[in-house]
Amino acid sequence: MSATTTSATAHTTTPKAGGGRVHLLPQTRQLRALHTVIRDRTASREDFVHHSRRIIRLLLEHALDQLPFEEQEVTTPSGGTYQGLKFTDKLCGVPVIRAGESMEGELRALHPALRIGKILIQRDKQTKLPHLYYAHLPADIAERHVLLLEPMLATGGSANKALTVLLDAGVREENIVLVDFLAAPEGIAAVHEAHPRVQIVTSAIEERLNEHAFMIPGIGDFGDRFFGTADAGAVR
Repeated sequence: MSATTTSATAHTTTPKAGGGRVHLLPQTRQLRALHTVIRDRTASREDFVHHSRRIIRLLLEHALDQLPFEEQEVTTPSGGTYQGLKFTDKLCGVPVIRAGESMEGELRALHPALRIGKILIQRDKQTKLPHLYYAHLPADIAERHVLLLEPMLATGGSANKALTVLLDAGVREENIVLVDFLAAPEGIAAVHEAHPRVQIVTSAIEERLNEHAFMIPGIGDFGDRFFGTADAGAVR
């Protein structure tokens, strides 16, 4: 089959839930090509990790752009003056273990001295409800802007649990940016119903959840595919 040339028209759904608090990466042809590789159930782990990391870097750059900046004036090598900006000093990354740790390395590469917290949430097999097992956050996290790293936003249950942990630690809701590799409309709606001032950054908004709460068209279990613990052919 011969390849066909496509325009840069967005392939994913335009965000509706959350309005201006949902930031969808520009749906460029390059991004769609990256998604095509990692959504393929036959993709090797090497290809999955490599192309996922490229998207993660785009996501984090976009998420960082939602944070406050301060004006800063510098003198250039030619003696001129540049009216620039500098990042806020009060920043923290919090990956939701384990899938969220796929984003941690890329965030550290962008901000080597960044404070990092950790949250472990797992879904109870009987009740299907998210359960908090572990949380370790910087002592001054209440004063910080937080990038909450959670690759899959499906029903929104785990994300809302993690957001509650941050809010209980004193973080202001408007100071949180939830960074999701993929997001379902149902998950976006659930997060903003509970936490309306949280901003969401994602690379794609899926069509829907199926009867098993898996995203369609989906990507499979992101953590298993990224870290190499998926069974052969186990795609969801």
